[in-house]
Amino acid sequence: MSLSQDFQNPISQLDITLERDIFLRTLIRELSGTLQEVVGLEEAAGFISVVGQAMGDQINSAYKSALNVSNLSREEVAQVLVDLKKRIQGDFYIIEEDDEKIVFGNRVCPFAEKVIDRPSMCMMTSNVFGSITANNLGYAKVELQETIAEGAESCRVVVYLKLTEDAEDAEGREYFKG
Repeated sequence: MSLSQDFQNPISQLDITLERDIFLRTLIRELSGTLQEVVGLEEAAGFISVVGQAMGDQINSAYKSALNVSNLSREEVAQVLVDLKKRIQGDFYIIEEDDEKIVFGNRVCPFAEKVIDRPSMCMMTSNVFGSITANNLGYAKVELQETIAEGAESCRVVVYLKLTEDAEDAEGREYFKG
């Protein structure tokens, strides 16, 4: 008698929530949690920043290639950052935009519930936003003012485009054209 004949429901029909997206989000959550516990939040954020930088460079190249441009304008950078998050199931939108900064809101994290209590995962947003902005506009400082990871209902992310007094006072990471 085969295994499938032993059960009324074959194993593949079991009600188990597991597919590639959930598996990969859980993998990243567990990896960031392990890093946070072993080396601390700041060091974990640093490791994740390295990955975010590489991803930002790849995403930046893809958008510039698709748009057939060598550099994105401020308006294009803002739209690219919103679009890339939508493509990965985030819900980012522009709250405010001028020559000095772009303020984003976000209602849904691409990592969904897997980001809760894992603020180091927010370094993906910081580094992707920062690297794309700096590589096109010369400079960026990304401030994660509110995050779902830290218990807020939504995120508020400020990307400073110039080193103004507000940017200097902001707690965040700086990025420069590579």
